[in-house]
Amino acid sequence: MRFSSSTLGADRRHARSLLFAEGCLLGILAFLLIFGTRTLDVTWDAWLRGGFIEKDCIQHYTGWLFYREAPLSFPLCVSPDVNWPDGLSVAFTDSIPLFAAFFRLLEPLLPSVFQYFGWYVLLCFCLQGGFSALLLDRLLKSRWALLTGSCLFVVSPIMVERAFRHTSLTAHFLLIWALYYYVCSVQEDRYFFKGAFVLNALAISLHPYFVPMVYAVLFAMLVQYALRHRSWLRPAAFLLLNFGATLLSAWAFGLFSGVLSESSGQLLYGYFGMNLNALWNPTSIGTSTWSRLLPIQNQVRGNYDGFNYLGLGVLLMAVCAAVIRIVQAVLRRWSPWKALRRHGMLLLVCACLTVFAVSNVVSANGATLLEIPLPLWLLRLASSFRSSGRMFWPVYYLIIAYSLKTLQDVLSAKRLAVLLCAVAVLQVWDISPALLERRQMLADYEQPAEFASGLQSDFWRQAAGKYDHLVTLSDTTEDTLYLALWAADAGMTTDDPFAARSDQQTLNARREATIQQLEQGEIQQDCLYLTDNEGIFLRLADQLQGQAFCARVDGHYIIAPGMTYTGSDALLYSEDYPISVLDYTDANWDHGVLTWDNCTVMFDDTPLLRRRLEGVSAVVANGIRYKILTVDDSDPGYIMLTLDTEDAAVLRGVELEFVS
Repeated sequence: MRFSSSTLGADRRHARSLLFAEGCLLGILAFLLIFGTRTLDVTWDAWLRGGFIEKDCIQHYTGWLFYREAPLSFPLCVSPDVNWPDGLSVAFTDSIPLFAAFFRLLEPLLPSVFQYFGWYVLLCFCLQGGFSALLLDRLLKSRWALLTGSCLFVVSPIMVERAFRHTSLTAHFLLIWALYYYVCSVQEDRYFFKGAFVLNALAISLHPYFVPMVYAVLFAMLVQYALRHRSWLRPAAFLLLNFGATLLSAWAFGLFSGVLSESSGQLLYGYFGMNLNALWNPTSIGTSTWSRLLPIQNQVRGNYDGFNYLGLGVLLMAVCAAVIRIVQAVLRRWSPWKALRRHGMLLLVCACLTVFAVSNVVSANGATLLEIPLPLWLLRLASSFRSSGRMFWPVYYLIIAYSLKTLQDVLSAKRLAVLLCAVAVLQVWDISPALLERRQMLADYEQPAEFASGLQSDFWRQAAGKYDHLVTLSDTTEDTLYLALWAADAGMTTDDPFAARSDQQTLNARREATIQQLEQGEIQQDCLYLTDNEGIFLRLADQLQGQAFCARVDGHYIIAPGMTYTGSDALLYSEDYPISVLDYTDANWDHGVLTWDNCTVMFDDTPLLRRRLEGVSAVVANGIRYKILTVDDSDPGYIMLTLDTEDAAVLRGVELEFVS
């Protein structure tokens, strides 16, 4: 019996759809076994408010809380109440723009407490399994080996590690999808995939970090095709059309809202680089260990964010695959030059991604081996993707896929299936301590308890609802995310963007203008002012104490117009307000003590301090009198006292008394 090409094509599509569904079920099963079902309760947000693993998930959830109350507008995902009054896209709070926009449209139908992060992670696991099955279908012949190999993708340590910590970065299926197109291009000798437009649009609408990784793989695919056919125009046009579609998606989801500086003004490329031991180092933030057998090794700086542990099963499989290829090359049964000609551009892209991931600060274990100075313009550009260790992820998955393909080339289908079962069991057994720990950490949030917020005073409860705006006069060194969450719950705006990317220069200029207004006595009754800078507070409180409640509460300095709070946990500003040495450190000062003489101490220049210094000749700390030798106010904003002592360090953190 003969079948038409259309019938055979339909059968192949049906088979691929069935295979994709089986992979999706595998991913769903992995999610349920690791995390259970509790995070799928959209009304349960305890783990988000409590800061699962670290505080970042508070940022993600708070961004959504602000946006769900924002008026519908286009571009999407821009909340005017964040980075007030300019507004900011919740893409920069990692609130998963695509999901935020979708559920904002459904907001009238949503319960008062609603979170979509659990279902998002479930979907990521589901699609990870589906696209892994499609990819391996192109590489492996045995269906059992294919599904077993997919297990290595759905329990990938680098994906599980991001789940619920950096939730939007769980979408590793995008990378598998891109690799799938690459393999299809090589096998079918074509470059045009309509789904690539969807892939790139999804990448920018889920998390911008996926964009360079996905484009790197697609770029390799297009260049490789162009080299084979000596035809550049159509692949280049396809790439440009994809760029255009991606930029359009970025605009639609508000990624161009406002002027954004690099990494909130910090040039941090190199800080979060990948350590050279990352593939076999089973350590990450918030988890005791990712291996039952391999020891944890040292890291430096922010190497923890370059977590790329392969797992013992995959490590052994990759080593075996490498040995097989070396032996085959020696016996001339496999030609590395032929592989290089066929996949040279992909190898070059992988090399570039790896170099970028390691960064200009090369580290191995606990040592920094090399730090390459970069031009300022290049450092600024690279800092757009400061967490560079993530850029290794496509290479990571390519290692797994190529190892599986190599084993298939030398083993029968039955032996390969048996071997991959053993590898999968070893892999899960090895990383099981981390999997069990993650599950238990989520379960711990079932117990009613106070979250680790520093906002414990009853002041915050009384102030909620009294003001429309939370206005910060300086960076808040602690509790930034808890303050944003409090403002969202209270229905307030906040001028603090609490985002990884923000226009710090504009924010600082706005703060300076607000401080000048307050110094002139111009205070807005609908604003709650807050700073962590005691010098700013003392200057303003001296001017505004008759118009506002001025006090230190939970370590923050508050100026609250029209507020009356009598709680004993507030240190109210008055003439008796305690004065201490300024906690300031640079090349010359060590926590407010001049390093080269150890007898000069620094203070903020405030009206209160100047009044205290009138007619005095000494300071007293812990009952000991220190004679004042000189008073220097030549440095604007500061006053330096040189004391008759050989060790002024004992004055740090001590309330000082000024005596005649």
